[in-house]
Amino acid sequence: MTDIFSFSPGDLPVLITLPHAGEQLAPGMAERMTPRGRQLPDTDWYMERLYTFALKKNIGVIRANHSRYVVDLNRGSDDSALYVGRPSTGLVPLLGFDGQPIYRDGSEPDGAEMAHRTETYWKPYHDAVARELAHLREKWGWAILWDGHSICSEVPRLFEGRLPDLNFGTNSGVACDPSLLQAVVGRAKTLTGYSHVVDGRFKGGFTTRHYGRPTEDIHAIQLEIAQSTYLASEQAPWPIDPDAAARLSGALEHLIDAAVAWRPAR
Repeated sequence: MTDIFSFSPGDLPVLITLPHAGEQLAPGMAERMTPRGRQLPDTDWYMERLYTFALKKNIGVIRANHSRYVVDLNRGSDDSALYVGRPSTGLVPLLGFDGQPIYRDGSEPDGAEMAHRTETYWKPYHDAVARELAHLREKWGWAILWDGHSICSEVPRLFEGRLPDLNFGTNSGVACDPSLLQAVVGRAKTLTGYSHVVDGRFKGGFTTRHYGRPTEDIHAIQLEIAQSTYLASEQAPWPIDPDAAARLSGALEHLIDAAVAWRPAR
């Protein structure tokens, strides 16, 4: 047992990861944060609720329990930038997406603390993801990682304009078999009321880029959801719109069904 992440194993060849859904902080961290930082504005709110159908379908889910402000599980442990020319949000973020400081002046974590957080929170999570993907590949002959995210639909510091509702990322097609992407996007085209894009502003973070290796029978897709699709307000305290969330959850279930039904060409 661990409090670093929650894991509900499944028997189907899809693993859903939710790396930014957690809200716990590291010991002593809250006292050093700004009031804005303590609100955790960049959380992927209510993700487990949106993907609640997975448990009924016997699909595995790994959910991080700690905030991305502790350590960002969708960044590489070397903290390399994902998008050249764009602001980097960091392995251990010091600024929020809006550019506001997360910590009070002089209270930021130093290099030793960042390394400790990486070892304590980042490594166990990714060890678990790797183990489960290896298990599913051994059982089925392939495995699909579905990395679930959400973000405010407008973040001027990170991207221009307003995001489409559903943003699929495959590392520009490298992270999954084209026929899998075709099956999922084909299903997205049947959804009423949701716009979508493939490899637009979000092409997939570390998780998609690291684990998505079709030649090794592991395929990865990131789905970044605009929070306007299910929140009553994209401002604090980020209240959910229950009806909109239920509709979105149904749409996500259709997308996951397409991934579950997919079979690689042999």
